[in-house]
Amino acid sequence: MTPLSRRGVIAGAAALAGTAAALSSGPATAAERHHGRGRAVVFRDVRPLGARTPVDLTVVDGRISDRPAPKGAEVVEGGGRLALPGLVDAHIHPDKTTWGGSWVTRKPASGIADYCAQDVELFKSQKRPVGERAYGLMAHAVTRGTRAMRAHADVAPAYDLAGLEGVAHARDRLRHALDVQIVAFPQHGVVRTPGTAELLEEAARSGLVDFVGGIDPISFDHAMDEQLDLVFGLADRHGVGVDIHLHDRDEKGTKVLRSIIDRTRALSLRGKVTVSHVFCLPHLSDGELGKVAADLGELDISLTTVAPNESLVLPVAKLREHGVRVGLGSDGVRDSWSPFGNADMLHRTHILGWVTDVRLDEALTDCYRVGAHGGADVMGLRHADFTPGAPADFILVRGENVPQAIVDMPQRDMVVHGGRVVARDGELV
Repeated sequence: MTPLSRRGVIAGAAALAGTAAALSSGPATAAERHHGRGRAVVFRDVRPLGARTPVDLTVVDGRISDRPAPKGAEVVEGGGRLALPGLVDAHIHPDKTTWGGSWVTRKPASGIADYCAQDVELFKSQKRPVGERAYGLMAHAVTRGTRAMRAHADVAPAYDLAGLEGVAHARDRLRHALDVQIVAFPQHGVVRTPGTAELLEEAARSGLVDFVGGIDPISFDHAMDEQLDLVFGLADRHGVGVDIHLHDRDEKGTKVLRSIIDRTRALSLRGKVTVSHVFCLPHLSDGELGKVAADLGELDISLTTVAPNESLVLPVAKLREHGVRVGLGSDGVRDSWSPFGNADMLHRTHILGWVTDVRLDEALTDCYRVGAHGGADVMGLRHADFTPGAPADFILVRGENVPQAIVDMPQRDMVVHGGRVVARDGELV
């Protein structure tokens, strides 16, 4: 093995991270604030991004260092393992999950309204509170290598703010291991369900949330302007962001997207708006997509995809040509909507590669970029790319390189967050 060299690791990082090395060091993460300053750790004999020759990776104050390790630094043996950047789940619903509980038999549903009704039934039937269920899922995500997540929590009269409070409680318990942004999500509609608008106002004012959400303003809420005016008004007044679910696959979706673009420009909310799913974009012609993407890039409106299938996954490469930030997420995990999901973002990068039918190493590696750095871009976090000053958020696995890890999905032997080992062999430390 050799000491960590600036040239060796940055060369490997550039292949995965693109222009990430140019980013500023950024504010302290939750992990750095929790652990405090002055901590030094050397991860001995690791291979960042599949480097052929193992190195000693030095971490000081939770960030990667290219300077000699301070005297007395803690040493963690890496055993020649592959080191991969920590992953970011840019879209997940931990408040709905039944993870860790008894099996739930799902019932037929014909649309969002049916699923919403089943959400309420499931919520009332659960003996474990939201905070406990959300914590179990979010802790599991940490053990699989997730460094950060944007968590959507339902806000509706059926729950009041219980979902937000439960997810916030789980976030606080995991502050040493996971950076979390919370969205107040009106799953039952903003306008069609009386009382929801007032709850969104309360959530935005409370300090519990980072974003307020919306959902299909035309096809579900049947009140596009009223919903968007209310949501964007809350964001403008309370200094929070916007993250809107948009499932429409036709001209209704593009009409809503254009309205979101117009309001983002009018209210100077550049960089504070995200649109999730955006199923209308994959169906646009290249010319139409280019026009919309140019506006999204200009206003720094980010997007998220959960790669549900070949026809609905976002055209990430084309969007990035226009500077659009695109993240990858888990969506719902074992809730009333679906028995599937596992909050394992390495598995989600595997799914992204599967549904887009990639087979070349660079294309596989690009799936990892979306899962790690795309989500970081959406959340406004610095890339965990092993460059000096980058957050020391990474996973250690057995394998040759990034493409093989995406395909094989090996056990996460060690998960590091803020320079501290937070999980080993699938269990929280």
